[in-house]
Amino acid sequence: MFRLLLVLLLSTSAFADGPARVSSLAWLSGKWVHEAADGRSTESWIGPERGMMVASNLTFLADGTPIYEFLRIVETPEGFSYFASPNGRPPEEFKLKTLGDRRVVFENPAKEFPRRILYWRDGDALMARIEGTIKGEAKFEEWRFERK
Repeated sequence: MFRLLLVLLLSTSAFADGPARVSSLAWLSGKWVHEAADGRSTESWIGPERGMMVASNLTFLADGTPIYEFLRIVETPEGFSYFASPNGRPPEEFKLKTLGDRRVVFENPAKEFPRRILYWRDGDALMARIEGTIKGEAKFEEWRFERK
């Protein structure tokens, strides 16, 4: 019995010290919609499966201007990274900064805005926020998505 407990304890601590896994973001999966006076955004996340999640975001501003973005989260030797391709541009990498229970923060210190990308659950809602600086001034944008 003692050996079994020792084996379980050692395997659990080895697992805890390993890199973060994309599978820990299952709470992000689904189709999410944010509606506000300044426009409507739909973000749909597929996965996690085999160390990856992918998403698309389609936003229509209040004046009808469309904005689209392709997103992916993939496992890396250090944990995982978030790659954003806004309006078809080449992907930019944001590395995992912190991971909590139904909360994740990605960061790219080389960028001014956005420098950080955050997702977290607030009850049944999915919250998303980007943060950084523009001309030396701290800025952020935040969205509250409802599952659709």
